[in-house]
Amino acid sequence: MEDKTILELRQELEKLKKAQARVKRKFTFLLSIIAMLVLITATLAWFTLSNFAAVNDINLKISTAPELYLDIENRGTDVSLWKKTLTNEMVNTSLRAQNAPTLDQQLMDPVTTTNGITFTGQTGNSRNANATTYIEFKVWFISTADMWVHLSGQTAQVEGKDATTRCTTTETGAKADVTKAVRVSYEDSGSAAIWEPNRGTPVNGQTTFDVGQTFSNDTRLFKLDKLTPKQITFRIWAEGNDPECDNDVQDANVTFEMLFGGTDENNAAFG
Repeated sequence: MEDKTILELRQELEKLKKAQARVKRKFTFLLSIIAMLVLITATLAWFTLSNFAAVNDINLKISTAPELYLDIENRGTDVSLWKKTLTNEMVNTSLRAQNAPTLDQQLMDPVTTTNGITFTGQTGNSRNANATTYIEFKVWFISTADMWVHLSGQTAQVEGKDATTRCTTTETGAKADVTKAVRVSYEDSGSAAIWEPNRGTPVNGQTTFDVGQTFSNDTRLFKLDKLTPKQITFRIWAEGNDPECDNDVQDANVTFEMLFGGTDENNAAFG
């Protein structure tokens, strides 16, 4: 009787071990399914169609607040020769000088970046500017005081017109999500600040900001010394790793309005 009890206990133990093994296999299989779903979700953020997979019809409106001026060329230290606004045609002049497509000819296929300076495609291959990838052009700035330059979400009168910073589209429905999928970076001496309109969860290790009504250290783009021109490189792209950068926003139009303002060391605005 005693031997039979021990045998039964051994049988029960074997059954328990087999049950644990089945649970372990099911758990491992479930983890594999979850991993596959995560991979699929990440992949679907990128456009999946090879033809016409781009954001097009890009429009720019670039203005500056008091004490700050800009131009496509370096106009020297006489601020009367500089401008308060840049038009698409002025930017196109810069693009033509690079033998690059003008804004009305540009297409933005999804790319990604960690620093807003170097870019890769979905497969990790390097991508060059203005080649159905991302837009790149250079702008010169000058100020009449030492200042930190920021993008401003406020509205200001510049040459008799309202100016502000925002990213908009005339698209509707899911296509309007293009305004959440695009980015702009501003490079100064090998370091770039990244503006993410309608900012969500950062992707690919990017450090981004969105505009507001106030300025802080986190919204600083670059520093200007009084009457010392500085050239800044602008880059505009569709961020392939953004969840909104999917087939819904293909062939969408997008308008970037940028109002640049200046502050002192305490982030108090000029003017």
